Amino acid sequence: MKTHDLITLLAQDNRRPVNLSIAISVAIVAGTAIAALIFFSMLGLRHDLALALKTVRFDFKFLVTLTLFATATSLVAATIRPGSKLVIRRRLLLSAPILLAAAVTVEMAVTPPDQWLGKLIGRNALHCLTIIPALSLFPAFCLFLAIRNGAPENPGVAGAIAALVSAGIASTLYASNCFDDSPLFVATWYPIAAGIVATAGYFAGKRFLRW
Repeated sequence: MKTHDLITLLAQDNRRPVNLSIAISVAIVAGTAIAALIFFSMLGLRHDLALALKTVRFDFKFLVTLTLFATATSLVAATIRPGSKLVIRRRLLLSAPILLAAAVTVEMAVTPPDQWLGKLIGRNALHCLTIIPALSLFPAFCLFLAIRNGAPENPGVAGAIAALVSAGIASTLYASNCFDDSPLFVATWYPIAAGIVATAGYFAGKRFLRW
């Protein structure tokens, strides 16, 4: 849609304006609550959580997932406001991959090479690839409802960013249950799961966030 078309539509729209920041915040809280309720009712925390919290590898998983959540969340509002300079700000999404790359480098330096493949494959790859996308559905749905009140110039990108926020939430929940703490595992399977969610969000955004 061209700029003058947007202006015409806005002039004809008599609806009470929605505070997008509040709508996004409410959607994130609601989506997180629903995902957490389902997570704790079906999976729950790993049984050795107290011991796991004392290890750097376990704690690092949350640094990565929360970084993804925070950086993606910081971009949501910009994706649904026409004229926002999103290209430069999207570089923030590199934060989590950079953290993973650094951790993998350290892991490979302190771990014998014959153990790398085993740590990478882990024991819960299939769970990671199914649980994270499944839990992402709930915050993603809430976010899509919220950002439909905006006017994304690129609905696909808006959907993908919303999906990454959801993947960050789901990954954080799943990390508390997953027994694979090696950065080699996290750097392989968590990004694949998040990529699945982001890809689905991109195509869903193109379909449902057009205006």
